[in-house]
Amino acid sequence: MPGSPRLKPNSYPVPQPRQAPVSTPKPRKPKRSKIISLLTVLVIGWIVFMIGTPIYAWSQTNAIAVAPAGDRPPEQPGTTILLVGSDARNNLSKAQRKKLGTGSTKGKRTDTMLILYIPPQGKPALVSLPRDSYVPIPGNGKNKLNAAYAFGGAPLLVQSVEQNTGLRIDGYLEIGFLGIYETVEALGGIDVCLKKPIKDRYSRLDLPAGCQTLNGKNALGYVRMRKVDPRGDIGRMERQREMIGKIAKKATRPENLLNPVVYWNLNMAASNNLTKGEDTALSDIASAALSFRKIATGDGYTLVVPIADANARTNAGSSVIWNKKKAAKLFEIIKSGDTTGLREFVKVK
Repeated sequence: MPGSPRLKPNSYPVPQPRQAPVSTPKPRKPKRSKIISLLTVLVIGWIVFMIGTPIYAWSQTNAIAVAPAGDRPPEQPGTTILLVGSDARNNLSKAQRKKLGTGSTKGKRTDTMLILYIPPQGKPALVSLPRDSYVPIPGNGKNKLNAAYAFGGAPLLVQSVEQNTGLRIDGYLEIGFLGIYETVEALGGIDVCLKKPIKDRYSRLDLPAGCQTLNGKNALGYVRMRKVDPRGDIGRMERQREMIGKIAKKATRPENLLNPVVYWNLNMAASNNLTKGEDTALSDIASAALSFRKIATGDGYTLVVPIADANARTNAGSSVIWNKKKAAKLFEIIKSGDTTGLREFVKVK
């Protein structure tokens, strides 16, 4: 049109597309946060299980009075625990007695007696007291030490041990035949190496020479057997200390402590078969387990009270007579709280 300005091609305004309203995305919880939360719950649950299981087991353990009446020796530094293996069979069924080869002897005597001493510092010591030790039993004249329990139960046994050693007993733990069997079974067996084969019809033991894994039945026979051992009760005490150390060492391995089935079964075996002194604390058994492990790895002392005659004839039959002078020295070393001097009582193999 005349007089009208001419537009250049493509100079028309280009319509712009309408933009959709911008929406802020809702924050999504990262997967990593969920994993951390799950792990936290699992860790807390595991800690509760690890702490709660032994506390529960300990609360279910049978407790008895063991403190004797009358005067007692003064307390020595550290902790002194009397460990007792009972030969009672009343808690075994007929089938169990047959399987384990325990016989059917009535009554209850202490088949094993050991003193575990845990000093304030230094190495722990495990001292065997021969069951046939011919010593004074308060109110019963002289007799074998293992008869004290039959005469007056745990209090008289503790009193007899204190009177003949001069040591103050702080804790008391007693285990029966079934406890050894169930503990070894829970651990899947205990490894031993035998220089010679062992065949004992009394404990129903038939083991070849060489290294092997003992199940619960054979482990019980191994620590009980003495009739076919030329060293008699001395050899048996050595095997008992060996077995205690091996059990403690295996029980405290990480793969067993972290295995919930093994950990539970071990605690239940203790709960069902241990008898504790009413003043014995859970911390005592924890300290004992750590001390057993130390002893088993060579960081402790394992010995027997010095003996003058291992086969003396007495009114109580064949008995063990202590070497009074050397025994007194051994117990004085323990009373001092420093176990270094016990080296002279450890026999070098």
